[in-house]
Parts: sequence; C-alpha cells; structure tokens
Amino acid sequence: MEQKKKVLIITYYWPPSGGAGVQRWLKFAKYLPEFGIDPIIYTPSNPESTVDDFTLLNDVAEDIEVIKRKIFEPYSIYKIFTWKNQSQKVNQGLISEHKKTSLLENISVWMRGNLFIPDARKYWIKPSVRFLSKYLKENKIDAIITTGPPHSMHLIGMQLKEKLGIPWVADFRDPWTKVDYYHLLKIGKWADKKHRKLEKEVVSSANLVLTVSESWAKDLKELGAGNVKFITNGYDKKDFENLKVRIDDEFSIVHIGTIHKERNPNNLWKAISQLLDINPDFKQKLKIRLVGKVDFSILEEIKNYRLDSYVERISYVPHNEIPSLMKKSRVLLLLISRFDGSSGMIPGKVFEYLASERPILALGNSKGDTAKLISQLNIGDVLEYENIDRIKTSLVDLFEKYKTQADIKPTVGIEKYNRRNLTGDLVEILNEIC
Repeated sequence: MEQKKKVLIITYYWPPSGGAGVQRWLKFAKYLPEFGIDPIIYTPSNPESTVDDFTLLNDVAEDIEVIKRKIFEPYSIYKIFTWKNQSQKVNQGLISEHKKTSLLENISVWMRGNLFIPDARKYWIKPSVRFLSKYLKENKIDAIITTGPPHSMHLIGMQLKEKLGIPWVADFRDPWTKVDYYHLLKIGKWADKKHRKLEKEVVSSANLVLTVSESWAKDLKELGAGNVKFITNGYDKKDFENLKVRIDDEFSIVHIGTIHKERNPNNLWKAISQLLDINPDFKQKLKIRLVGKVDFSILEEIKNYRLDSYVERISYVPHNEIPSLMKKSRVLLLLISRFDGSSGMIPGKVFEYLASERPILALGNSKGDTAKLISQLNIGDVLEYENIDRIKTSLVDLFEKYKTQADIKPTVGIEKYNRRNLTGDLVEILNEIC
C-alpha cells in the first residue's frame, strides 16, 4: 500500500478562533485525507483571536494531529497602553468603534506598522523554527505550508526551508504590502522598505506561492515569485445540506462580515434614503441587517440618512448558523474594499453567498476578479460605489422581484468552488512539488 503523504500547515488561525481567516485551511485540512494526504497543524495555543467560534471544531477530525505552542504577542502591553481590560478582544482589522481615535490608539497603530515587522506575531518565529526543526528531523514531512496574514508564518516557513530543504508553499489569503489596510498602519519609509524586502524574500524563496485570485497571482509574479498558482476560496456543500429555512417576510438587505471604513457604501445609504421618501411600500418592507463588526463612521452615516431605525445589528453569528441566515435573506450585500489591490479581491463569503441561491447586490471594482466571477455565473454585476443611479435601479429591480416572489434563483456552475473539489486542485499542485 502506498504510504500517505504528510504536509505541515503552519497557521495562526485555527478553531476555536473564529472569523474569516480560519476557513480556508480548516476546510482544506478537512478534505485532504480523502485525497491521500495527512495534514498536521501547527498553531498557537493562546492566540489573540478577534472572536471564538467553538462550532468550527466540528470540522476538525478527531485523529488529526494539531501541535499547539505558546506564543508571545504584545497585545497585553497594547491593552495596558490603551486602558483596555486584559480579557477584551482586540480589533485587529483597524475597525474604529469610537467617533475619534485617541492619541494612544494612534501611537499603538504606528508601533504596529513600524516596530512589529511583519506583524505582532514576529516573536513566534524563532521559537517555532527551533521547535519545528527538531520535529521535522524526527518526522517525515513531504511539504510545509504557511498561510498569511499574519505574514510571520511565512518567515517560519522560509527559515525551515533554508535549514532543511523541505518543499515550502507560501499561501497568501490577502496581500502583504498591497492589503487594503496597509496605508492605515502609518508606516514610515524605513519600515515600508523592510516590509517590502521581506515580502520579496518570501515570494522568491518559496517552491510555490499560492493565492486566492488570478489578479493577485499576477501581482505576486511581478514581485519575483517563480512558481505562482491560485486556488479561490469556496463553500462547503455539506454546510448547506438539509437546511429548513423560512425566508424573511421583509425586504431584508443583509451584510455578513466586517465593514471597514474603506467599504462604506455611502451611495447605497443615499439611494435607500431617496427610495424611502418616494416609495411607501419600500418604506414599510425594508429591513437592513448587519452581521459583524461595523466601523463607527459607517454607523454615523447610517444615522445621518435616518436609516438607523431600519437597521438590525448582530455582532457575531457562529459559522454553522451562517448558511441559514444567508438563505433566509432577501438580498445579500457584498462590499469590496476600495484600494490598489482591489482587482484581485474575492471575499471568501462570495462563494457562500452563491451557494445560498439568494440575489446579491455587489459594490466594488466593476472590472475586478469578483465582477468576472459574478458575470461568468450570470447572476448580475458588480456596481461601482460612485454610480448611485445604477445602485438605485438595482434596488428597485430587486424590490420588484421580492414583491413577485421571483427572487429565488439557483446558481448554476458553482460546483467547482465546492471546498472538496478545490482540495482536489490543491492536491494536484502539492503532488507537483513533493
């Protein structure tokens, strides 16, 4: 019998940590054994996660090897510095919960971008290389996979490859210096040079650089990556099986996930406000549901347009409840950040939106990879944030379909984005480098 291959996956995010960052490699690890590869997970035992979601442990097989090692992070110092309780979760995505950011918070952001390079997990690099060097010498591993952000994980992989020569895959779920919040980190010239130097070293050293979209693969190639592939995120078909859902009676526009300042759909709020003034039926039926963290500036704008009475806010929903929440919604709102690398941004929830078979109202780069995906599947368009006329027309059209019950439409052609099938694509790539 052919012996199974083994891969070591180095990831900061692992259950019970919740949020979007955990999904990609949790699902790959779930299905890899079906393709003859055993995943071994290396992850912190005490991560500073934004939220915990213990339901995600249901996707972790009982026999999977998970190695957990303690990590030191400067968040305890940050909490003292900003007068936060030590048990309080840190908003690591630069979400502002207050009208004005304090001087201490601004200083802490500067420290994050300029002193903790590439990120606050840098102190885990040396102890992890030391521990894993011994582990890898004692255990046969066919490939190392690191996934970032945080990009400190890639520096662990790079040093292990240099020491031991084991094939290494660097997976970029988001870009490094082209990520949407990079400009918010108040990074100075010296620190920027250091970030970019490390980024180039990583992409040029890895046997394979993996990412989630075609445009970001091209960006990584231009940075110096020799072997670049992309495998998109996806949906887990099993998450959507046997759901019994009663669809909302209201015309519910639902966003699931974090809304950063750069994703503020100001013209959407304006268009909704105008429709409320001229359409009594729309006014009676409207419900806006925001699930996840929302930047304070966006909540202020919602108030300014007198929409707060229509808004229901839910701070967090466990992942196992999200498919039902999506399927009961009348319209799913998709917001793509406005930044230099937006062409390659395909938010992970896009695929779960598609699997839910609900209409999608998408705002962002109309020529980006998300727009191409939505166009290929023939389910609509991505509208530019500035085009209020198209936004308003789309809202009217969606509302009319809601009234005639014509808003349920199966999405055709998404099976290739099933997480199990995507894992098959990953295995083909791994077989090439092992």
